[in-house]
Amino acid sequence: MSPRRLVVVGAGITGLAAAFEWHRRRPDDEVVVLEAGDRIGGKLDRVELAGHWYDTGPEAMLARVPEAVQLVERLGLADRLVAPATTQAAVVLPDGRHPLPAGTVLGVPASAEGLDGVLTPDGVARVAAEADLPPLTLDGDLSSHDVAVGALLRARLGDEVVDRLVEPLLGGVYAGRADELSLAATMPQLAAHLPTAGSVLGAAAAARDAGARSRFDAGSPVFVTVAEGIGSLPAALVAASGAEVRLRTPAHGLVRTPSGFELSVGRANVPERLSADAVLVTAPAPKAARLLAGVAPGAVEPLQGIPYASMAVVAMAFPAQEVAAGSGLLVPPVTGRLVKGVTVSSRKWPHLDGGHLLVRSSVGRFRDEHQLQRDDDDLAAAVVADVADLLQLSRPEPVATRVVRWGGGLPQYLVGHEERVDAVRAAVSAVPGLAVAGAAFRGVGVPACIRDAYAAVDALL
Repeated sequence: MSPRRLVVVGAGITGLAAAFEWHRRRPDDEVVVLEAGDRIGGKLDRVELAGHWYDTGPEAMLARVPEAVQLVERLGLADRLVAPATTQAAVVLPDGRHPLPAGTVLGVPASAEGLDGVLTPDGVARVAAEADLPPLTLDGDLSSHDVAVGALLRARLGDEVVDRLVEPLLGGVYAGRADELSLAATMPQLAAHLPTAGSVLGAAAAARDAGARSRFDAGSPVFVTVAEGIGSLPAALVAASGAEVRLRTPAHGLVRTPSGFELSVGRANVPERLSADAVLVTAPAPKAARLLAGVAPGAVEPLQGIPYASMAVVAMAFPAQEVAAGSGLLVPPVTGRLVKGVTVSSRKWPHLDGGHLLVRSSVGRFRDEHQLQRDDDDLAAAVVADVADLLQLSRPEPVATRVVRWGGGLPQYLVGHEERVDAVRAAVSAVPGLAVAGAAFRGVGVPACIRDAYAAVDALL
């Protein structure tokens, strides 16, 4: 094949991983990455905090999903991977904090054992009673294509499992709500085992055991990070890919030409025309819908059906002091707290230990954007007060704080998400040389975005 030009729309981890992979397979091709903003990396970002590089986007990557770790290794950074010193988290409830039960699937228990304290006696009894409920069947409860996580779990295991365990975990991953999020999209392993297991507890046990068997190294950590921050990966990807990255260069239009595609980019009133042999769109769903309207109109409506939640991360450095919180705290909405969770980074990550107590906390979930309607100083002060109380800090005045906002940052996998994604993929795959990828489709984590990038490159090549 003769050299050609790939244009990637969006310089987040998906777009940059795709550019790197394309260059690895076809080093003679030209790769151009368009980014509407003024920085690369998308939701991968880091700040300097008390002398450390500190992630304000994703701060951990699943190590037992291989794509992210393998990418770090291909970048020559394997020696910079760091395993956590502890992953023991606790959940904060109105009556105090309790260790997070082991062996759950995103908070869904596999049995009633180990739930005492986290649930009330009535709540534990409700979980145990699922064995007496009629089995879930494809002809009844599972007959529809999808169901909300909360609807199924409340009916089978009771409200407390949802409100105290599942809600804070889904809120942390998706900034979403259990009563609206899709079971098939957010808990695919659980959903896959439900028809044969016939119960939620049985499906959770099967998903847990299958996950344990699939781990490529049972002795390896579940999560890892990068010593200079996961936010260091975008620059490394650009350097290794040789891609031309154009910042502050939005893509406004996309049309087919006899030889490929033409994009309208840059200033809307004086656009530049950019030709491409192949185009990969990794922009958020609303922008992708506008860009694809002229070439893949069937993708527009399903893309518009993927809303986004806004959130903020507050990074804090406190004077060094002892805290009894393990790697952090999950804070469900039933507590009435502002924050959704607290990560004690200087306890969790060995390379951040020493000098200061480094903590990050997140605020905001889908339909709760009003919590973010305050300036940075007010938001930081409110979060610091919440964190100091939750951690019972003896020295609660921070020496540094940083507020990073992710407006429209997290796609919501609402009920029917899988069907929407299938419709988008079908419409786009019908156009030779065109692909879409990103967090809006098959996973919001770093490994999932990298996997989607590779799948798009496979399709285009």
